[in-house]
Parts: sequence; structure tokens; C-alpha cells
Amino acid sequence: VAVIGGGNSGVEAALDLSLIARNVTLLEYFPDLKADQVLLEQLEKKPNIKIIKNAKTNNILSEQGKVVGLEYEERETNETIGCEVSGIFVQIGLVPNSSIVDGILKLNEFGEIVIDEFCNTSVEGIYACGDVTTVPYKQIIMSMGEGSKAAITASNYLQKNPIEIAPAI
Repeated sequence: VAVIGGGNSGVEAALDLSLIARNVTLLEYFPDLKADQVLLEQLEKKPNIKIIKNAKTNNILSEQGKVVGLEYEERETNETIGCEVSGIFVQIGLVPNSSIVDGILKLNEFGEIVIDEFCNTSVEGIYACGDVTTVPYKQIIMSMGEGSKAAITASNYLQKNPIEIAPAI
């Protein structure tokens, strides 16, 4: 079988599948896997998992309605390579829900909101955190920490730039 995606979800799926599948091929689009170190260490101990990095999956091959393989492009050489598999598990995450700020904030090529180390966006006074941003690890605990950081940064900004609120009539 093949697992597409080298983040925590992909590596966890590959590890789980390695217990029941003869061979597991893990394909990652980028040059490095993005999973947590503890998962990468477990991955190294599995002789039946093959890791292919820098691979752009292009095509799922089938015969009579059943998966028989896939084709991927080796991104450095642009060579198309075939891989025989009987099952494919796609674990590449979600598209960032950033359309509401498209045209307002700077987004990267993946649609993530570009932030700095303090959760500042490209517009002063607007902060972003979590999976919708360029933070490298898409994990709940990372988003929680980034949320705290964004709140502190916003609080500091408001202390220096107070907002005057009109009295109620």
C-alpha cells in the first residue's frame, strides 16, 4: 500500500499499516518529512516501510475498478516513476480556510496566512494563529500555543494603541 503525506497523520498511518501490510510506501511532496521526531524514530525501525521524499503524486492507476499502482514525479529530476500498490491512503491535510482574508492579508502559495514569530500578519493590528497560518506543524497543541502567543501579541498592541470606544447613547 501507499501513504501520501509525511506529516504526523501520514507517518502514523504508515506505522499502523506496516503491521498488516507486507510493504508500505510513504510518499512526501517536500524534501523532508514533517512528522514529530518520536514518530520518525519509530518509522526508522520498520523495515517494510519505504520512504520517498520530494515526490509529487500525479496519477492513481487502476484496472477493472481496482487500484494497481500510482505514478509520481520525482521533483528534482521531473522523472515520472511508477509504483505498484493495491491501496492508497491520502494523508495530506486540509486546504487552509483563509478565503475570508484573501486580498487583505498576504497568503503563501498554499493559501496559508503568512505570519512572523509573534503571529503578526501583513496588516498591522491583525493577528493569525493555528493551521491556517505558515506555522510548520499542524497539530492541536501547536495551534493552542500559537493562539496564546497571538493573544499576548494583540494585548501588547492594544496597550500601545488603545481603541477609543464611543459612549453609549
